[in-house]
Amino acid sequence: MKNAGVIQLVEPQMLIVRGHRVILDVDLARLYGVTVKRLNEQIKRNATRFPKDFMFQLTEEEAHALRSQLATSNTRGGRRYLPYAFTEHGAIMAASVLNSRKAVQMSLFVVRAFVRLREMIATNRLLATKMMELENRLDTHDAEILQLIQEINRLMRPRRRRRPQIGFVHTKAS
Repeated sequence: MKNAGVIQLVEPQMLIVRGHRVILDVDLARLYGVTVKRLNEQIKRNATRFPKDFMFQLTEEEAHALRSQLATSNTRGGRRYLPYAFTEHGAIMAASVLNSRKAVQMSLFVVRAFVRLREMIATNRLLATKMMELENRLDTHDAEILQLIQEINRLMRPRRRRRPQIGFVHTKAS
């Protein structure tokens, strides 16, 4: 499988949870060619290698929200514990503790997918900043153009001059 094809398989598995780009344990296990049980066993055996910025367990609310978003079932035969979420560093560390050839190979694609996602986000931020600058510039121009039109309209209005009254002015005498 070509690099781009594998990266495109990895990218949809990435989610944003708690402001971090992550891959859930079930997706990481599938990518690394192991069962979720095997992955989690290795993680527990090597817990010191997985600080909170590498991996964290989802809360009930987060798991429920993901089930709703991803339209997965929570009926019989489902998970009995909350899923783990792996950041880029956690995904690499998981490959090293699994120590299988496929896990090491796939970890390269996972890293490339994280990097590509980071580049896309940076590009989108840059585009958003440029759009805001353009909108601000247009807003300023719009205000200046409106002011110019108002001034032209004011100059085009005929002035009302007070004309002196012709004839006699009747005043009441006392």
